[in-house]
Amino acid sequence: MNLESDAEYNRLCWHSRRGMLELDLMLGPFVNQHYPLLSAEKKARYRRLLACEDQDLFAWFLGRAKPQDEELADIVEQILATTRA
Repeated sequence: MNLESDAEYNRLCWHSRRGMLELDLMLGPFVNQHYPLLSAEKKARYRRLLACEDQDLFAWFLGRAKPQDEELADIVEQILATTRA
C-alpha cells in the first residue's frame, strides 16, 4: 500500500468503529480481515455502507430489515457471511 491508500484504509477502520458493540463486532473484523481483499466495486459498496445510519445497519445485520439498495444488500450479506464462518 502507498501512503494515500494507507490513509484511506485508516479512515475506513476509524469509520467502521460505530460505538455500538454489535456493529463494532461485525464491521471491525470485516474491515481488518476482508476489506483489503475486496474488488474495487465491493470496496466502494462498503464505503457507501458506512454512510448509512447506525439504526439501519443494526436492523440489517440482525435480519430485521433488508436494504432497498441491492448493492448495499450484497455487502451486508457478505459481512454477515464472514461473521457466520
